[in-house]
Amino acid sequence: MKLLIRWGKFNLVGAAGVVVQLAALAAFNRIAPGHYLMATAAAIEITLLHNFAWHVNYTWRDRRDGSALTGRLLRFHLSNGLVSFAGNIALMRLLVGHAHLPLLAANSIAIFCCSIVNFLLSDCWAFARVRPTWA
Repeated sequence: MKLLIRWGKFNLVGAAGVVVQLAALAAFNRIAPGHYLMATAAAIEITLLHNFAWHVNYTWRDRRDGSALTGRLLRFHLSNGLVSFAGNIALMRLLVGHAHLPLLAANSIAIFCCSIVNFLLSDCWAFARVRPTWA
């Protein structure tokens, strides 16, 4: 599959993930106001699971090869998860805590900033084509 088509699919899943993450963040912030970093972390985890399911079945569907789904989920969490958690938490602390931007606007900026790195990590590692051991 051409990289540009895959990038488009990644961004379509990502757009749905943004809606999931912002809705979850708003809900968690309503439940526990003032704890925006904890709310951000919980919203990220929900979004990671949402996006993983869509990426396996849509974005990188052509790379399903029978390898363990748990291994791909682990690689996805170690790559996209770490980038998303570290990037979002750091940027939220800066944008909300110091710059006093509105919560959802700040989170939208943080998501965008992490997206390119997440695509590259997904394509090259989390959903990389498995090479036969005999080749």
